Amino acid sequence: MIRLASAVLLIAIVVGTIWWLPWWATVFLSVVAAAIGGGELAGLALHAGAPVPRPFVSLAAATTALMVALSAQPSFGLSADGLTAVLLTTMVATGLLALVSGPPSPLTLTRVGVLCLAPMYVGLPLGAMARIHGLFGPAAITWLIGVMVVSDSAQYYTGRLVGIRKLAPLVSPAKTVEGAAGGLAAASVAGAAFAAWGLMAVEPIVAGLLALLLAGFGMCGDLFESLLKRSAGVKDSAALIPGHGGVLDRLDSYLFAGPVFYLFTRYVV
Repeated sequence: MIRLASAVLLIAIVVGTIWWLPWWATVFLSVVAAAIGGGELAGLALHAGAPVPRPFVSLAAATTALMVALSAQPSFGLSADGLTAVLLTTMVATGLLALVSGPPSPLTLTRVGVLCLAPMYVGLPLGAMARIHGLFGPAAITWLIGVMVVSDSAQYYTGRLVGIRKLAPLVSPAKTVEGAAGGLAAASVAGAAFAAWGLMAVEPIVAGLLALLLAGFGMCGDLFESLLKRSAGVKDSAALIPGHGGVLDRLDSYLFAGPVFYLFTRYVV
């Protein structure tokens, strides 16, 4: 019950922000989520025995999300140069932090990996989803959210009802092949059903296939985050959201599906 209530509240906050607040509110939400998610990534590194500066990781993820999101607004005059500058600065700062973090050890590679991963894994996808809102309006990003919610719910309930075969037992023991199949099928149907509302320039059959692809990438995103958590020896990325864990636990599927949807809207439609 707590899990369901948390999910409903989160969806209400996100959808309400997207539809009823100015565009910059969506950008702000993505930047805050990136900062928190980056901090959670630093927390995983700490559990893995390779501590990194949490403020730097959060700032790198948040700044990347901000630059990507604002590039959808011509009034800011931003271009790819701004994002390039942020990523280059992050790379150089990562190297400097590694140099002063201690003597050479296997943990150095882990620290550098986490510092570089934060803007790429957390900042870029969240900024891209906010940019979709800026370029195409609230309907397109709401369509993505709807597809992922339907997929996640179908995976959970199908797995509970008929799940037998484990999908990835070493990474996420609770996930089943049957649950994954249910999630893919439900996402495809939902994507096609709401295409005329959320993706008006796309035929329903194409929208259904796109939703199938997004659900598949979303599952991979979920498994990837589970891999990070198991590598760090923790169950959740944080305890921020009752019944769900942290921001990364709630957004893991979007961090893989969002970039695919962004590329589709920019270069296929």
